[in-house]
Amino acid sequence: MKIYTKQGDAGQTALYGGRKVSKSDLQIEAYGTIDELNSNIGFLAAHVDDKSILDLLLKCQQDLFVIGSHLAIDFDNPKKLKLPALPVARIPEFESEIDRMDSALKPLTQFILPSGSKAVAVAHISRTVCRRSERRVVAMSEHFDFDPVIMIYLNRFSDYLFVLARYVAHSQGIEDVCWLPPL
Repeated sequence: MKIYTKQGDAGQTALYGGRKVSKSDLQIEAYGTIDELNSNIGFLAAHVDDKSILDLLLKCQQDLFVIGSHLAIDFDNPKKLKLPALPVARIPEFESEIDRMDSALKPLTQFILPSGSKAVAVAHISRTVCRRSERRVVAMSEHFDFDPVIMIYLNRFSDYLFVLARYVAHSQGIEDVCWLPPL
């Protein structure tokens, strides 16, 4: 596969199905932030040592490719495209992992700051990129009909990443850094 085609040099790109749109199009922004999230998850994985967490993060990276493909189709000209199935089963897996990790943590009683160590900060960055992806996908949903499991997945994934950040801090012996309201 050739990396450069020069097709996008004028600020246009093609949707999966052929129609060309501006690279600033809402749809491109939505699946572009999914790609950005995927890269952030790879960066997070480089900062985590726990094999079970790494395994789940790798599955999530695979899932994000699937989600991106579902968002990249030409909704105005739907064809019989063979898309991989959306990762519906991952949602209860997130919930189970959230519950497992949360059971090892002190209950949250106030807002916390996204800091503590490199791994904790990267988990929080990934969480915020996930939230941005969710916002872009929600904006896209106001114009196109697609499976709502995508929004559910992103919402639960960001919850998972928040708890993961706290869990990583806990496993490193780092207390939550609480937000202190100004006096």
